[in-house]
Amino acid sequence: MIASIIGATGYTGGEVLRLLLNHNNIEIGILTSESYAGKKVSDVHPNLTGLVNQNFVELNMDKIIEESDVIFAALPHGASNEIISKIYSINENVNLIDLSGDFRFDDLAVYEEWYKIKHTDPELNKKAVFGLPELYKEKIKKAKLIANPGCYPTSAILGSAPLLKNKLVKTDVIVDSKSGVSGAGKKLTANTHFPEANENFSAYGIATHRHSPEIQQEMEKLFGNKVNLSFTPHLVPINRGILTTIYMTFNEFMETKDVISLYREFYKDCPFVRVLEEGKFPQTKAVSGSNYCDIGIKSDKRTGRVIAVSAIDNLVKGASGQAIQNMNLMMGFDEKEGLRVVPLYP
Repeated sequence: MIASIIGATGYTGGEVLRLLLNHNNIEIGILTSESYAGKKVSDVHPNLTGLVNQNFVELNMDKIIEESDVIFAALPHGASNEIISKIYSINENVNLIDLSGDFRFDDLAVYEEWYKIKHTDPELNKKAVFGLPELYKEKIKKAKLIANPGCYPTSAILGSAPLLKNKLVKTDVIVDSKSGVSGAGKKLTANTHFPEANENFSAYGIATHRHSPEIQQEMEKLFGNKVNLSFTPHLVPINRGILTTIYMTFNEFMETKDVISLYREFYKDCPFVRVLEEGKFPQTKAVSGSNYCDIGIKSDKRTGRVIAVSAIDNLVKGASGQAIQNMNLMMGFDEKEGLRVVPLYP
């Protein structure tokens, strides 16, 4: 089958391409870029030198639909909405995975409030499936449009889902996340400029980050009730990785070993979630370059809280690897195909 990428020059587009080269069922199709059309792939992604011998091209809607079995859209928020709507107006049977936030929200008023963008296709939005395989595997298998989750939401939702689903905690949830600089994308900003980010550690988007409503939406679905979420992201001077610490208060105290057993049962059919042994906790280095999410648990009897720590690679399980995992489910492949990548360590 042929997979094409719209917006293949960014970090997520490049990671989709890198991982697809390991996939036994996929051939690389059209790779689009408006700013780098005509340039070699290796000019933008030097790690793919000698591995992808083609050039980026401008987007031709009819051509990419005709020549692709599945399309990945790795575009900025807003731009993705418009282009995907046009694709489905031409052919409603396209298999497409969107890595932007444009189709992740059940309530478009929430999307428009937090993203400051008017959604142009409410009807298509209703057909999109939130692409977190650990929660929505069966829906993903039947979908034509997958809304790939954000990186922070992936780490936060996976880290809290078993307790929320079983209603073992109260409604107040605190999520504290640290992300590497690649999460901001390739475009240079003052905060991600090397002299600003290096040897620095800062919080940002406090109470205003646009991943907050996405996390809350999915937590409330799991819990079946309103969740009072506080989410604070931080920028740390590493290239890739997210470490998320989640604080929840038990309804009735559970020992750490019992919570770990709960998590292992919940994720027993999820090949990319690794629930660590008691006393061990995740680190970004242990998942770097891979599609794994590592989770560690500690119950605190003194406070009545449970602390869950999750680690992912923001560009892989937080974006491109998860997109390929979704494609595998969509297309009937082995869920792990193309993603059997051992994390880089150290």
